[in-house]
Amino acid sequence: MTKNSSPHVQNDLEERIQQLVQVGRSLSREKNIDRLLEHILMAAKLITNADGGTLYRLTEDSTLSFEIIRNDSLGIAMGGTTGSEVPFEPLALFDSQGEAINSLVATYAVHNDCSVNIADAYTENGFDFSGTREFDQKTGYRSQSFLTVPMKNQDDEVIGVLQLLNALDPNTGAVTEFSAANQLFAESLASQASIALSNRLLIERLETLFESFINMINSAIDDKSSYTMGHCGRVPELTMLLADAVNDTSVGPLKDFTMTDDDRYELKMAGLMHDCGKITTPIHVIDKGTKLETIVDRVQLLDTRFEVVRRDIELEALKTSQDASTVQLRISELEEHREFLRKANVGGEFMTDEDVARVHAISKKYRWTDPSGEERDLLTDNEVKNLSIRRGTLTQEERAIINHHAQVTINMLEAMPWPKHLKHVPEYAGGHHERMDGTGYPRGLTRDQMSVQARCMAIADIFEALTARDRPYKKGKTLSEALMILGKMKLTQHIDPDLFDVFVHQGVYLQYAQAFLEAEQIDEVHLDAIPGYSPPSAAK
Repeated sequence: MTKNSSPHVQNDLEERIQQLVQVGRSLSREKNIDRLLEHILMAAKLITNADGGTLYRLTEDSTLSFEIIRNDSLGIAMGGTTGSEVPFEPLALFDSQGEAINSLVATYAVHNDCSVNIADAYTENGFDFSGTREFDQKTGYRSQSFLTVPMKNQDDEVIGVLQLLNALDPNTGAVTEFSAANQLFAESLASQASIALSNRLLIERLETLFESFINMINSAIDDKSSYTMGHCGRVPELTMLLADAVNDTSVGPLKDFTMTDDDRYELKMAGLMHDCGKITTPIHVIDKGTKLETIVDRVQLLDTRFEVVRRDIELEALKTSQDASTVQLRISELEEHREFLRKANVGGEFMTDEDVARVHAISKKYRWTDPSGEERDLLTDNEVKNLSIRRGTLTQEERAIINHHAQVTINMLEAMPWPKHLKHVPEYAGGHHERMDGTGYPRGLTRDQMSVQARCMAIADIFEALTARDRPYKKGKTLSEALMILGKMKLTQHIDPDLFDVFVHQGVYLQYAQAFLEAEQIDEVHLDAIPGYSPPSAAK
């Protein structure tokens, strides 16, 4: 303590130093930009005992944008998290000729890289306070003392301006000028705040860059196939809708599940990257719309062979003078077999044992002579194998290629150096094809081995696929049809039963439908008709 210092002054100084330290700690922890800006201004008002203040941010078009405005006497709170927009136009730093504008205190602080401490705006010369006087006339307020401090980042670049209004005497409450100590504290706070703000902005830009990179990969995956375009974007949207619904659930087995902002961001990232492994999946497998499709639909080759067989039947009839009705009967039978194979090629219906046997029989029944003069069965072994696919359009080998994308996704994501708050991304993203009974892929996990987030993504992936309008082998199902299928999957332990109940009870399916489905797909849903559905309740 100095000779002229009083205990009161010393205590006040120590208290404000402690406040400054605490503010610095809180600023370094804040992740939301709006809340961070509010903390900066409110802390500056507290430490300097100011009645009001404004925080400006420097924009890319060389203006100072009003971000936060506070005035205790007038009860003004605008900008930030208040939900009340600041109605004032940004302050231009340069005039139409490109000359620096120094007539305003805030712009002067930027151009001259210095603090400006004004005891009374009404008697100060050299600055334009006409806007301040107009404000005072409208509100009855008296703007007097101003302290304006530039905020600079680590590169010594001004990124904003902190302006405080009307310092109040802590004993009398009267408006006084900002003391040298006040200015020092404000400058110290501005320095800390600038670093915190710069770091937060840098992190946000890196996150934006990362998300843009992910979206670029997803666009490449979607662009590989017109049939799956949009899937990589719709699944994370639906995943977040379901996860938020679970987070809001207050009854049932999932009532204790909660998510922080970091948790939500982590799940969002996992959702965006859940199919990144498909970047290695061959396009001819992804786009296989019929059983015989490779680069082209080979059913056209069958048509050529059928025409050859038909010609042979007609030539044989001429040589042997067969009865016309007999010939017509043989040709009609041939055309019937051709039509059957055409339908079998589509893959939309389940192939019975009789259907599969018929494919084999047709192949052996007819022979044709290829261009080299060699006689062959009507169908090759590969064509018989493909046309005998029981459901869908993929062979077991092709299905394995498709399924492998889930393991590739995990391998890709586990190879990345995730920060702590994103460490579960590989698990969430890699689990969307697992089943609750352990029969899913790629790792055969059971329900107890999976997180709620991964189970959410599994439901989202299935529901999106059921209702998607752009698949090569089917049209998008209606809401009632999709929920009927999901309900059956709940009963067979394919999907999480508790999450399915929340999915239906909270109307997640309808929120998604209104955003992504065609009007004709949004039909009336009767909840009591959905297999296995049981609304969450406190009794569970």
